[in-house]
Amino acid sequence: MERSVPDGKYKQLNIQQLIEDKKKTTSFRNSSEKLIPGILFGIAAISVLTTIGILFTLLTETIIFFKEVSIIDFFTGTKLKPLGDDAVFGVLPLLMGTLLSTIIAMLVAIPIGVMTAVFLSEYASDRLRKILKPLLEILAGIPTIVYGFFAFTFVTPLLRSFIPGLEPTNILSPGLVMGIMIIPLVASLSEDAMSSVPNAMREGALALGATKLEVTWKVVVPAAISGIIASFVLGISRAVGETMIVAIASGSSKNFTFDITQSMQTMTAYIVEVTGGEAPAGSTLYYSLYAVAMTLFVFTLVMNLIAQYISRKVREEY
Repeated sequence: MERSVPDGKYKQLNIQQLIEDKKKTTSFRNSSEKLIPGILFGIAAISVLTTIGILFTLLTETIIFFKEVSIIDFFTGTKLKPLGDDAVFGVLPLLMGTLLSTIIAMLVAIPIGVMTAVFLSEYASDRLRKILKPLLEILAGIPTIVYGFFAFTFVTPLLRSFIPGLEPTNILSPGLVMGIMIIPLVASLSEDAMSSVPNAMREGALALGATKLEVTWKVVVPAAISGIIASFVLGISRAVGETMIVAIASGSSKNFTFDITQSMQTMTAYIVEVTGGEAPAGSTLYYSLYAVAMTLFVFTLVMNLIAQYISRKVREEY
């Protein structure tokens, strides 16, 4: 014989079940909320710990190198002859090669990149911007070794037809090609900074009688200067750390000179040469690799700090 259960009791049972399910869901959600911050902190800590590990390795190996080579001779020496019994370790030829290649690259990348950003942000239509910006950023996706062979096999012979004294490997050609490679970085970041400037500032300047050119250079660019300088910093860091272009096209001559037509070597190219050669582990040549890498690290860090200081000084709040 079946027993009938009142509808009210069914409702009571359903409500109790819902309450219990809600408690279980809430408990799981609270546990997840407590667990997720720990996971995110661990992921964020990976980058910090990696940086600390790299810095620790560089410091320990660099200290060993400076126990064998005078730190004063290393930073003031104009000769670098790492092989042979009369080896001499002076980092100035590598610093000069790195500095010259970076200056040449930024002389190409900064004006072209900023002008491109101005056109995309202020003058190009939305349709044209959607076409040109992806095409421009394709340059950033080309492997650097392709740029290196392009500099060595095309740009250098082309320049030698105009500059007879240009050596087959030189610092001018890779510097120019590095500048071309960095253009998309400078242009894209600068365009993003200019596009973020409120339209009300443009409209206010135009309402006061300013021309489009005056609005661009006296309103938009000063308002976006912080982001523009940030693009310069990233471009400089990219040029300083570039390896394959200079390793292929600049040669391996460790010359301390201001003549950009001569073969020179950068710090990154020297690291490639040492790691690709037969440097015995524990030798002075082996430890010089870490000393040069530490110098490169400090060089980049100082430039970033200077650029951040300038960026804070000229930044406009709006």
